[in-house]
Amino acid sequence: MGKDKKEGILNAAQQAFAMPPQQRVIPWFLAQGDKTLRLEYDLDQKSIVFDLGGYQGEWTANIFARYGCTIHVFEPVREYAAHIAERFDSFDHIHVYSFGLGKKDEKAMLNVDKDSSSIFIEGDKKREITLVRANDFIQAAGISNIDLMKINIEGGEYDLLEHLIEMKAISFIKNIQVQFHDFVPNAVERMIHIQNELAKTHFITYQFPFVWENWRSNDTSPVTKQH
Repeated sequence: MGKDKKEGILNAAQQAFAMPPQQRVIPWFLAQGDKTLRLEYDLDQKSIVFDLGGYQGEWTANIFARYGCTIHVFEPVREYAAHIAERFDSFDHIHVYSFGLGKKDEKAMLNVDKDSSSIFIEGDKKREITLVRANDFIQAAGISNIDLMKINIEGGEYDLLEHLIEMKAISFIKNIQVQFHDFVPNAVERMIHIQNELAKTHFITYQFPFVWENWRSNDTSPVTKQH
């Protein structure tokens, strides 16, 4: 990534970090990103998709309705995972796991708060969850290509992406749709470091700092939208 590009991403991240969350999301809502950017991909029935942070399974439902692809959904909160499993019980191509993916196998305490459940936020609804080392899961499943990985895991994205980059597993993920969160210590610095590493194998197709962004493998032509 060139110096000017790096500085542009850093400035955008710092500006977004300084904004109240309700201001950050205005460009995203104007672009109708949840109905367009998060769903518009080059997928078909042969595609493999990972949904990290399944919650109620809405994004999975929308992707499957469009493309009919195979989707692996990871949701560490057991009742949410059970709901997703029941919702898609009759769909053989949707696989639900009641654990999350991370940098290592471990138990963690998570504060349950609907789609904002996080191990990085304090609260009075703590629950023990299971995390599985991402690279080990991918290898054990015999998966050699992931067409789209959606990551919305409330702060866990930093450890996960650093792990995937370190293990070089990032190279066979075609699209990485990620929401970075600002409540993790050194969030801007860690995000910029991850983006610099991602830029070695991927390019940005859209970027709304600390809202949503997507990185696509370098084997396709870039169409970049930055906000």
